[in-house]
Amino acid sequence: MRVLIFGNSGSGKTVYARQLAAAHALAHLDLDTIVWEPGRVAEMRTAQAVEADLRAFVDRQPAWVVEGCYGDLIEAAAPCCTELVFLNPGLEVCLANNRQRPWEPHKYASKQAQDEMLPTLLDWVRGYYTRDDPWSLARHRQLFDAFAGSKRELKSLPPI
Repeated sequence: MRVLIFGNSGSGKTVYARQLAAAHALAHLDLDTIVWEPGRVAEMRTAQAVEADLRAFVDRQPAWVVEGCYGDLIEAAAPCCTELVFLNPGLEVCLANNRQRPWEPHKYASKQAQDEMLPTLLDWVRGYYTRDDPWSLARHRQLFDAFAGSKRELKSLPPI
């Protein structure tokens, strides 16, 4: 089983990926952990370093779940997956989930630092539906529609 999960921030990607990983003994990769410089919010690593880490993960692990919002990385990993899952619960769910997000120490030095970034994050989440970039609904829809293998679009998280 090699599952690739994508969607907007707050769509439930990490929750669903963790559940799948636990239920099926899958290695789990949150793409945020390879995209951003450790301990530095909004400072991206080089594309070459990110792609090398992604390739190493999918090549090294026989069974995995990878999750994130990065269209270019979803596209790169898609040929290796056995199932593509597009989480698309809508704006209000994504906003609510981000407001309730626990502290993420792999992204922020403190809960206070994370809370200070929340208004910016919520604006970015709202923009998902109108912008046209690798992290947008338009790009995610394009990736989902073009994928020829097993795929599901979910409006809510299913039971595991």
